[in-house]
Amino acid sequence: MSEMQQYVQDVLDLVKKRDPDQVEFQNTVKEVLTTIVPVLEENPKYKAAKLLERMVEPERIVTFRVPWTDDKGEVQVNRGYRVQMNSAIGPYKGGLRFHPSVNLSILKFLAFEQVFKNSLTTLPIGGGKGGSDFDPKGKSDNEVMKFCQSFMTELYRHIGPHVDVPAGDIGVGGREIGFLFGQYKRIRDAYDSAVLTGKGLTYGGSLTRTEATGYGLLYFVKNMLDSKNISLEGKTVVISGAGNVAIYAIQKAQEFGAKVVTCSDSNGYVYDPNGINLDVVKQIKEVERGRIKEYVNRVQGAEYHEGCRGVWTVKCDIALPCATQSEIDLDSAKTLAANGCKVVGEGANMPSTLEAIQYFLDNKILFAPAKAANAGGVAVSALEMSQNSERLSWTFEEVDERLKGIMKNIYENAKKYAEKFGDPDNLVMGSNCAGFVKVAEAMMAQGLV
Repeated sequence: MSEMQQYVQDVLDLVKKRDPDQVEFQNTVKEVLTTIVPVLEENPKYKAAKLLERMVEPERIVTFRVPWTDDKGEVQVNRGYRVQMNSAIGPYKGGLRFHPSVNLSILKFLAFEQVFKNSLTTLPIGGGKGGSDFDPKGKSDNEVMKFCQSFMTELYRHIGPHVDVPAGDIGVGGREIGFLFGQYKRIRDAYDSAVLTGKGLTYGGSLTRTEATGYGLLYFVKNMLDSKNISLEGKTVVISGAGNVAIYAIQKAQEFGAKVVTCSDSNGYVYDPNGINLDVVKQIKEVERGRIKEYVNRVQGAEYHEGCRGVWTVKCDIALPCATQSEIDLDSAKTLAANGCKVVGEGANMPSTLEAIQYFLDNKILFAPAKAANAGGVAVSALEMSQNSERLSWTFEEVDERLKGIMKNIYENAKKYAEKFGDPDNLVMGSNCAGFVKVAEAMMAQGLV
């Protein structure tokens, strides 16, 4: 074991000792640090400055109670969080997640990933993440509003256009962002439109923001395939999820001539051999807020299967996980490969386990890691901040062109570092190294921070 490999192992042991129950956080730290050893060997100053020890410790963690009353007049209490991980290159930037699974480990994992993802965009934004164990599913608009107002009544103290700029994530869409922004504005008595992103178009939102993560994923995958002279035209694509990311990944994949045959939610998945009818999916998920199994009642020839992980048993050329973390495990990865899958692009946050990622790399399956491939959403969030600061609103086409350029730049930077350290197809290493170097140099320049 080299000196820098030992340094990385020492930091991983430290993280495990400090946070023994935070498995998700431990996994993402391991995924990043074990791949940046070549950078550390090239720059021993990082070890001397104990840079990794500083990077794995959030600058600040805020936890708070969120009391609210439901429609029956009964008091409910949830827990709120904001993990402000790193502000070396800009204000903290990252989503809010409202879901029963939310805990500190998951939010620290997401915040740590966000630091390097945001760095890859080349835009001046740091990394953070937050949310609550509140579940908006099954709640009335009035209940969601009351929760959001109570949540923001505490959170407002810790955010601002030049401090921390939250956005949406799982369970936090346009409705929730609107309620959160309204409460922030009331409390602050100021129209700080750049304090939240993902806003509605009538009050400072950006065109293309809704589509950005899904579109960006396909732009990244297309750049990756173009470098191999492979076309998306005619390819069979399996996509998980039926939320914002999945819907617009399906749309852009279809525009590029691919046939998308699946989508899913937490209960199960639908398989449509004729290609997913996106209008039906949008009606079910965006309008009716229903379950994806309704799809088979409206589209002839489609099948519904219980269990969302079964989606990875469907034969395909390209797999795009767009649902949630760790949805592709080692067995699913082996099944995908056995069924002829040649490309995997991550639309969700770290949807493949470490074992699955290693299997893809070992078996020469082209792999687009989440922090690079799904950075389109936060990139357009940063563009929304720019528009808010300028008191301007750019056209859909202008934002989309900027998004294409950002995703191409992310791919080229990841590929550059992968080639530099000997494995041109290892974009996991390439993107981690590219994201890390910018943050590391900023921290070094700012002294002991």
